[in-house]
Amino acid sequence: MAGSISISNGVLAVEQQFAPRLVAWQKTHGRHGLPWQVRDPYRVWLSEIMLQQTQVAAVLGYYPRFLDRFPDLATLAAAPVDDVLACWSGLGYYTRARNLHKAAQMVVSDFGGVFPAERHAIETLPGIGRSTAAAIAAFCFGRRETILDGNVKRVLARCFGVDGYPGDKQVEAQMWQLAERLLPADNADMVAYTQGLMDLGATVCSRGKPACTACPMVDGCVAAREGRTAELPVKKPKKAVPERETVMLLALRQGEVLLERRPPTGIWGGLLSLPQFESTLAVADWLAANGDGELRPAWPPLLHVFTHFKLHITPQCVDVTRLSGTVCADAGWQWLPLRAALDAGVPAPVRRLLLQALSGEVPTE
Repeated sequence: MAGSISISNGVLAVEQQFAPRLVAWQKTHGRHGLPWQVRDPYRVWLSEIMLQQTQVAAVLGYYPRFLDRFPDLATLAAAPVDDVLACWSGLGYYTRARNLHKAAQMVVSDFGGVFPAERHAIETLPGIGRSTAAAIAAFCFGRRETILDGNVKRVLARCFGVDGYPGDKQVEAQMWQLAERLLPADNADMVAYTQGLMDLGATVCSRGKPACTACPMVDGCVAAREGRTAELPVKKPKKAVPERETVMLLALRQGEVLLERRPPTGIWGGLLSLPQFESTLAVADWLAANGDGELRPAWPPLLHVFTHFKLHITPQCVDVTRLSGTVCADAGWQWLPLRAALDAGVPAPVRRLLLQALSGEVPTE
């Protein structure tokens, strides 16, 4: 390792060494050969959106399938949003898919189908914040822009001893200023530098067990020197996670299932889902008022965890013999064959219930 990073008052004094070391480390030890390590802004943008709050291992499975269906921006922009949601199904955080579709249409309508090269222009697209826009600008166009995602915040907090929760606006503003000072002087290094920041945070400076001995910054890292890797970055103040309950109606009729279209915004926005009720008694009352059918014993509950609450789902299966067509039309509900429902854009817990219904197996506790 060339030279030592000098320390002054527990803070890295020679910030100029950060970028050269990181670039050299990335070229030797960083990740190479990932399918989105290209200069095509469409493919880089897609990967950046998929990688938001999703691990690389999971994205590696979805990324090629999505590109098979939507090989370029124009194809994505022209596709029905339902097709996009169906292809995204299971990846979670479906607002990302809706924004991806809207942004593709905006590139076509506002930028003549050519993806913008400047960060400020990229930021105008739905679902793209400053860090994602900077990553696209750096990777695809060599722009001198800094990223600041969760991995980068962790690297900077530990390396430079940044106290305070990074989600706090003042602390985040300080980190942006620091990140901008650390940028390499040569724009030719921007791709390796930006990838290096991502790689260092993901593979070395990990959240739980950082591999400090493999880090190119270890001799100047405040957290490593002071034994503070477990406390930096400062964790978000804990709040009680709200818990909610719902009953999902599995209404089955001759191999078909009843589905409803979720509102365009909110949880599972725009997806097809199972109708929801407050209780199993409400399901029975609804069926008695609108049709005929046999209530099966309630299936064991499912727990689905979102980032901001936990949802306890009680599946209620009903074999329907008659249901008012007016009721379905007024509620925006529709019957679909079970296999077709699985191919549609449905939330992960709904997919699990549909698979159980298709198999004919009644789950037990």
